[in-house]
Amino acid sequence: MLRKVGKRFMTLLTAMGAVLATSPLALAAGEALPAAGESYVKVLFTVGAMLGAGFAIGLGAIGAGAGIGNAASGACQAVGRNPGVQGKIMTVMLVGMAMAESVAIYALVISLVLLYANPYVKYFLG
Repeated sequence: MLRKVGKRFMTLLTAMGAVLATSPLALAAGEALPAAGESYVKVLFTVGAMLGAGFAIGLGAIGAGAGIGNAASGACQAVGRNPGVQGKIMTVMLVGMAMAESVAIYALVISLVLLYANPYVKYFLG
């Protein structure tokens, strides 16, 4: 059992490493590579913005998913114990899910700002 879990974990880590190592290079290769004699600041800034956006939306989605799952689990347990108050429990659950989903929306906004309206572009790229 432990060996099987370890094998899956190593496969996941290897796949994540391959994606992180190759995707910025593939995405940045078209417009961000400098000509001969120019600085690599634009490439590093672009790759950093892409990685930051990916981590922002990834962690935001994980947090939202965990929050929504926790709210749904609590609501199901509460309705199972006392079916008479299902309407009140559902209302509170939906409000909690909306609050958890707002975390994912904030993460999406941050990632879009990093990709398309980055305020630090003028400092690094002139």
